[in-house]
Amino acid sequence: MERLYRRKIPAGEVISQSLLSTLCELSHDLGRQVGLLIDRRGKVEYVIAGDRKEIVIPALKRVREGSGRLRGVRLVHTHLDNEPLSRDDLNDLVMLRLDMMTAVGMGLDGSAMNFYTATVNPDPGQNEPWTLHDPVPISSMNLHIVDTVTALEKEFSRRDARKIETGELSALLVHISTLSKEETGARISELKELARTEGVIATDVVSFRGDGGVKSLVGEERLKQLVIKAMSIGADMILFDQELSPSQSKYIGSVTDKPLMDRTQLILRIFGRRAHTADGKLRVEMARLKYLLPRIGAKDDALSRIRGGIGMRGPGETAMEVSRRRIKERVKVILGKLKKLESGRTQRRNLRKRTGVAQVAIIGYTNAGKSTLLNAITKSSAKVEDKLFATLDPTSRRVRFPRDVDLVISDTVGFIRALPEHLLDAFRSTLEELNDADLLIHLVDISSTGFRMEIETVESILGQLGLSTIPRLIVLNKVDKADPETAENESNRYGAPLISASERIGLESLVIKIIEVGSFESAPYADSQDNPIRPEDL
Repeated sequence: MERLYRRKIPAGEVISQSLLSTLCELSHDLGRQVGLLIDRRGKVEYVIAGDRKEIVIPALKRVREGSGRLRGVRLVHTHLDNEPLSRDDLNDLVMLRLDMMTAVGMGLDGSAMNFYTATVNPDPGQNEPWTLHDPVPISSMNLHIVDTVTALEKEFSRRDARKIETGELSALLVHISTLSKEETGARISELKELARTEGVIATDVVSFRGDGGVKSLVGEERLKQLVIKAMSIGADMILFDQELSPSQSKYIGSVTDKPLMDRTQLILRIFGRRAHTADGKLRVEMARLKYLLPRIGAKDDALSRIRGGIGMRGPGETAMEVSRRRIKERVKVILGKLKKLESGRTQRRNLRKRTGVAQVAIIGYTNAGKSTLLNAITKSSAKVEDKLFATLDPTSRRVRFPRDVDLVISDTVGFIRALPEHLLDAFRSTLEELNDADLLIHLVDISSTGFRMEIETVESILGQLGLSTIPRLIVLNKVDKADPETAENESNRYGAPLISASERIGLESLVIKIIEVGSFESAPYADSQDNPIRPEDL
C-alpha cells in the first residue's frame, strides 16, 4: 500500500503505466478490488481495498465541492473479472460528484485488459445522470483527464448561470406516508402549490409508502435512488412533504450535497417573505428560531467536539451552546415585544366593542378567496394573489350593509393541513380577531378536489383554538369553476350559499344570509367613514 501513496501521476493522465501495474499486481495477490482516489495534481489521496465484488469509498472531507464544480478527485479501481462499471460504481460517481470513475478490467493472470470509464452528465434531462464511455483496451487509453474535467465544469457553470439568470429553482418533491391515495394526491398538490408560491418549480414527484420513522426515512437503498433521481432530472434541491427531524436531516445530508428543505421550512420562508407588520415579522422570526434551536450543530461537521478532560468541553460544543443561548435570549426579547403589541391590539378591540359594531371574520383554507371576498363586499383593495398564504397580516374593514347593518369584517391568515404547532402559535395574533367575532364566514373553494378535507382541517383548527362555539356560516366560493351538480349537492348538504367572489356572483344573497345568520340589527349611521353597500353594488 505504501508504494501506491508515494507514486505521482503525470498531469493529464488518468493513471501512469507503472502505477497501473502495481495496482493490478496488488489486487491480484489480495483477490480483492483495490482503488485509488487521485486528485488533479496526480497525488494519490486514498488507497481503498474492498472485497472481490466492490469497494467502499470513505467520507471525502478533504476535497473540494461546490456549485458548478466536481469533487476534484477521480477513482481508479480494479475489476478482477474484467466486468464493466457496476450500478454502485455509477451511483457513487454521481452522488459524490467525482471527476471520473474508471474500472480497470483484469484478466485471470492479473494483467490489465480494458478501461471502463464514466463521467457525470451535466445536463441529463430525462437521461441517466452519467455518461458511459466506450470500453477501450489499455493500450488505447487516451482520455485526457484535465480537458475532460474542464469541459464538464464549464457545462455545470453554464447550467447554473442559466438558473441564476431566470431566477428559477427546481425541486424533486418527496412524499412519505401511509395515507390513502386520495389524501396523498391532495398533499402532493398542496406541496406543489407551496413550492410555486416560493418560486420553486416541482420538476418531479416521488411518493413512498411508510411512516418515515427511520433516520433515512425510506431506507438506504431507496435514499440512494432518490438522490440519483434528483440528479438525473437536474433538481436544485430535494423538498420533503414532512418535517425532517435533526437526525434525519443530518443523515440525508451526509448522503447528498443537494440542499434539503422540508414542508415546515418552506412555509416559514413564505411566511417570512409575506409578513409585513411588526407583529407578523416578530412571530415569523420566533417560529424560525424555535425550528432552528434543536437543529444547531446537526449538520456542522466542522466544529470540533474533542473534550479536553473530565468535565471540560471542547470548542465545538461551546460554540453550539453559545448559539443555543443566543437563540433563547432572542426568543425572550421577541416575547417581550409581542406582549407590548398585544396590549395595543387589546385596546383597539375594546374600543371597537364599545362602539357596539358587530364583528365578522372570514376564515378558510389558504387560497380559498378570502381577500377577494373582503374586497368584493367592502369595496376595498386588499392584496389578492392566486398563491398560498397571500394574506398573513389581519385586515379589517368597516362596512354598512343593507337594512342599516353596521359591521367590521376581518380577513385572516389561511389555514393548511398538518400545520406545525409552533407555526400555529406564530400566527395566533392574526387569529385573535376571531375570539371577538360574532360570526365566522367559513369560505370554501368548492372547485378544489380536496374541499371536504379542507373543511375538516379548518374545523379541526377552530376546535384547537377553542373557537368552535362561535356561529359559523359555510360559504362555497368559486362556483364558476366547479361542477354545477357537485356545487348544488354540497350547497344543500351544508346549507351554504354559492358564490364567486371574483365574478361577483351571489354576493347580494350572501349579504342577506350574513345578516340573518348573525341576527344583526340595524344601527345608527354614526361614522361618516363607513363604507355603505347598496344592493346594486353587489
